[in-house]
Amino acid sequence: MSRTLLALAMGAVACAAVAGEKDKPAAPFSDDQLIQSATKAAPQKVAAGAKVIAIDDKGVARTLREGNNGFTCMPDNPTTPGPDPMCMDAAAMDWANAWMSKKAPTVGKVGLMYMLEGGTDASNTDPYATAPSKEGHWVETGPHVMVVGAAPEFYAMYPSNADPDTAVPYVMWSGTPYQHLMVPVR
Repeated sequence: MSRTLLALAMGAVACAAVAGEKDKPAAPFSDDQLIQSATKAAPQKVAAGAKVIAIDDKGVARTLREGNNGFTCMPDNPTTPGPDPMCMDAAAMDWANAWMSKKAPTVGKVGLMYMLEGGTDASNTDPYATAPSKEGHWVETGPHVMVVGAAPEFYAMYPSNADPDTAVPYVMWSGTPYQHLMVPVR
């Protein structure tokens, strides 16, 4: 995963510090705490074999634990409003790198991402929105898995309206190169 992806995806701070009180500096997480946070993103058997990385305050990735199953997990970003650790396979990492680099992902290279602890509120229509707005059609995602990189015909089978029912599978960022299926799990 590129430095750009990690810096942007994790808020370019995350994982290096625990959010403290507003006026106090944050205290650092231990590597064990970061690993524990990251591995909550995926089912236990997937998380057990996943590589775990953390991002420092300069957006540089650091491997906390090597993996052996092709998945990479990242801990919660303490600067975002909800729990958002994530775990993804290699194809999803490639898709995410394309998204963050503003390059077209490889269509048909299907990837899977887990966010079983929930997710941060996000725009359902704008892949690069950073703050809620009426035009951004902000949604609360909750615990979910994502299918990324599929052909447009796959996504056409699911609801893709701007203000979806997030209790059922729906397409996020529909009509963009970064559209993906959001599948709630609770």
